[in-house]
Amino acid sequence: NDMATIRLRQHAALILTMVDELLSEAGLKPSQLDILAFGRGPGNFTGLRIACGVAQGIAFGADIPVAPISSLATLAQAAHSKNVLAVIDARMAEIYYGLYIIDNQGIMRCDGQEIVCAPDNITVPNAGQWFGVGSGWATYGEQLSRLFGERLQNYQADKYPQARAMMPLALTAFKEGQIVSAENALPVYLRNKVVN
Repeated sequence: NDMATIRLRQHAALILTMVDELLSEAGLKPSQLDILAFGRGPGNFTGLRIACGVAQGIAFGADIPVAPISSLATLAQAAHSKNVLAVIDARMAEIYYGLYIIDNQGIMRCDGQEIVCAPDNITVPNAGQWFGVGSGWATYGEQLSRLFGERLQNYQADKYPQARAMMPLALTAFKEGQIVSAENALPVYLRNKVVN
């Protein structure tokens, strides 16, 4: 629809203006960057399209690689806990979730896969104490707390992925060669049926 397209363009223009200001403040040009990271999802369809499109445009123009970083990993990275259950409300009575364990370098690593499912279908680990983080806890906190029982330390629902937490993940992706060319930078929705 036309209004959605106009909103997309307005958001993208706003982000590009902010990027220009940030680079100008740092005295840098895009071509001086080694890598560009963006939140690849899972999450809001429109938000992911904007993030990916802006990252692709800048990276393509500057001829630099891109690091697509998981929204769930970014949430987990900011949680400052050893074992983290990152949960984002996926709407339609579903959640996006991932179990993350911190490595020796302080980087959150997904234990298994990132999944979209009904909250009741979450796989509860049979060991460890877990800290919950993300918007999914605001909607399904009681349900998830019941499922996790004594495995759950606590949770914080009012947390969202932030660029600061993405930085160590992006640097690790760069060091480990988990980067792609601009044209291969794609959002990850986790489900075929996209809902905004």
